[in-house]
Amino acid sequence: MQVKGDRLRRAVRSLHLWLGLGVGGLLVLLGLTGSVLVFYPELDALLHPEIRAEASGPAVQEPDWDRALATVRRVYPDKQGPWRFEVTGEAGAIPARYYNPPERTGHAFRPMMVWLSPDGSQVLRRDYWGEYAVTFIYDLHFRLLLGETGGTVLGWLGFVLLALLLSGLWAWWPKGSWTKALRLKTSAHPQRTLRDWHKLTGLTGLIFLLILTVTGMMMELPQESDAVLGAIGLPMDSMPHVHPAPERSAGKVRVAQIVSAGRAALPQARLAWIETPPAGGGNFRLRMQVPSDPSFRFPHSYVWVDSATAMVMGVYDARQARAGSVINNWLHPLHEGSAGGLTGRILVALCGLIPAVLFVTGVMRWRSRRRG
Repeated sequence: MQVKGDRLRRAVRSLHLWLGLGVGGLLVLLGLTGSVLVFYPELDALLHPEIRAEASGPAVQEPDWDRALATVRRVYPDKQGPWRFEVTGEAGAIPARYYNPPERTGHAFRPMMVWLSPDGSQVLRRDYWGEYAVTFIYDLHFRLLLGETGGTVLGWLGFVLLALLLSGLWAWWPKGSWTKALRLKTSAHPQRTLRDWHKLTGLTGLIFLLILTVTGMMMELPQESDAVLGAIGLPMDSMPHVHPAPERSAGKVRVAQIVSAGRAALPQARLAWIETPPAGGGNFRLRMQVPSDPSFRFPHSYVWVDSATAMVMGVYDARQARAGSVINNWLHPLHEGSAGGLTGRILVALCGLIPAVLFVTGVMRWRSRRRG
């Protein structure tokens, strides 16, 4: 039995070695780009002073959303479809998005990104997703710049990354003294020191790397993930199918009234996004964060409000979500660290550096042993 156990351990170590050499570079890429993306809104503001300068002005209690909407429709007359305004709750530029702009037809995901002055009267900056630094890095991290195909490939490669992490744990698992197995000998032979740095770095970050890998896989493979959750008795919610109000008035109500109606429908929720209907009318969709929702920027509760009557047409409250949807709601906040606030984001950013340390120490040890 001892001989079989030693053979199995050698086989696992060999598997770990060749997986590390084969996909370790990919793990390094995902880790480093992930570290950058933890703070990508802040980094983007640093790179574009025309936005950052506006944030030094006095705080704005509530932007004039009607003026902001009128400005983007006036400046971009060919963009008469839905617009999305982010409600940051802070002084500074107002971020807005226009999905599927006609000038970027053929791209899988290339919305037009616009930043307005705090009063909503002028456009400060316009760009397209994937065509400026932080979104280029985002696409590289999320889909390897290969669109939906890249995301699918990354999702399935996640199983290889899991095998790499777990084989490393198996190869390390001590047969004798745990104290010896967890010791760092800085005065030992360089081979031993490299091995100690590699194993202790891996053990320190293992739980976090497993969480990041699993959440990343589930986000890259949503249909497969939902099927698995459903199969184990954790069903998903379906969004309500909302129709516009049957009787429409001649005029349209102000966006401020729409917002008030949405806040009244979910009185404890924080407004995060205002998604307008097309210029011809329809329903506003307000994206809101209820107290138990872990995601600040992209929460999971919605209120639909008719643009002509300010009548609430539908509500989806994430507090009433089924188990599978609750799990899905936690994936992105866990993956980017925002579920833990600033501390969580810093922790995830630091964890993104761990694969680089593991790859460098692993390759150095492998090359040293080959020379030996």
